[in-house]
Amino acid sequence: MAEPTAKRSTIYFDPELHRALRLKAASTNRSVSDIVNEAVRQSLREDQEDLAAFGDRVAEPTITYEELLDDLKKHGRI
Repeated sequence: MAEPTAKRSTIYFDPELHRALRLKAASTNRSVSDIVNEAVRQSLREDQEDLAAFGDRVAEPTITYEELLDDLKKHGRI
């Protein structure tokens, strides 16, 4: 059930995805909204983790794509 402060939004799903969501909701006794909210939360957590990882690595040296390929070739990886 939606929280009292929940906001309503219109989302258009591909028909196959909508069918899969409805089937999952029915088989897990959850609402489509609950499933979508959980998926969005997970996606945002992953984004937050990615941004934190980028922040942790900001001081690392960068190399060009060409330098990376040269290094891989030099070490027999390609």
